Amino acid sequence: MNLELRNFELFKIMIELRNISKTFNTGSAAKISALKDINLTIQQKEFVVVVGSNGSGKSTFLNIIAGSQKPDHGKILFENKEVNKLHEYQRSNWIARIFQNPLMGTAPELTILENFRLAALRTKNKTLTIGTKNKFRETVREKVSMLNLGLENKVDQLMGTLSGGQRQALTLQMAVMDDAKILLMDEPAGALDPKTSETLMTLAKKIIDDFGLTTVLVTHQMKDAIRYGSRIIQMAEGTIKKDLTGDEKMNLRLQDIYAWFD
Repeated sequence: MNLELRNFELFKIMIELRNISKTFNTGSAAKISALKDINLTIQQKEFVVVVGSNGSGKSTFLNIIAGSQKPDHGKILFENKEVNKLHEYQRSNWIARIFQNPLMGTAPELTILENFRLAALRTKNKTLTIGTKNKFRETVREKVSMLNLGLENKVDQLMGTLSGGQRQALTLQMAVMDDAKILLMDEPAGALDPKTSETLMTLAKKIIDDFGLTTVLVTHQMKDAIRYGSRIIQMAEGTIKKDLTGDEKMNLRLQDIYAWFD
């Protein structure tokens, strides 16, 4: 591969937001300008950490990318393709998402195997051809075994019987069942105890690196903001207040981030 092509791949834009604005309760005393003329590009394989106080626009920012909320103004592009008119389920060709609540990423009344089957069909025509054939079962067992949770021989167990940490870990592995390119994580460890949280984030980092995912992590955990990601963004009052990459990100200390909130 020549240098020019290699550089093109290195700096390929995966997500682009152009002049994105979003207001809630327009025309009332409760009007909230959640996002104000946001312009941002995120490169392929970039790992962006987003921090900010409550009401800063973090969740709206993530929801706009995911398609669960629509902007009032502006354009959203994935790989230079405008996706404004695509619904959330249509953006699943690019996006996998991990929520703060472990219950939201899985179907509790289905088995582990059946949840993985749904994940594998996420961007395909919904047929039963993938089913629970032996080959697919073995694929799921292999993927589950990588998590070191001891669940690879329990793929017929109902998802709803598992702990929150187990479900989040399985959700991460399901996120890459169907070639997702973008991983959105909204406080994925927020509902977990510290030990399980650290285990989950270590696993997330490995999956992100192994599959070359473009990642956006929203977190209130400042230690995670320091430890993970190649770029950090601080949001405040619906705007991007700070955007640090490279050495600026690598050299950040906890006290530096805490000072942003003074």
